[in-house]
Amino acid sequence: MAVIRIVGVTIPQDKRIVIALTYIYGIGLNKSREILETVKIDQDTRTKDLTTEQENKLREYIRENFKTEGDLKREVMGNIKRLKEIKSYRGSRHEKRLPVRGQRSKTNSRSVRGNARISVGSGRTQSLQKT
Repeated sequence: MAVIRIVGVTIPQDKRIVIALTYIYGIGLNKSREILETVKIDQDTRTKDLTTEQENKLREYIRENFKTEGDLKREVMGNIKRLKEIKSYRGSRHEKRLPVRGQRSKTNSRSVRGNARISVGSGRTQSLQKT
């Protein structure tokens, strides 16, 4: 059982290939289905059952047609950096580590704001002796 690596990511062996491809950053379920359709690989095949020829087809197709992993992460970080530099509203929300896409922040997004409340008991101490 050889380990399959695509774009620097080790793909899980026992999962269906349509799900296993989603372990690559930048490939979701829909893109995974689209890739398998164009490369003509059945979605229900397990990763360990792929032939070497099919693996190579997948690698080449993904490398040529999609931005994934490091390149995609760099692009996203660059976009966020540009928003911060031009002092846009979205950029300022990123800087303050608040929700960017219009979500309310008065009651939700506590963990992002650093106001996470930990549930505590009643505050009453237990007595040491049985009564």
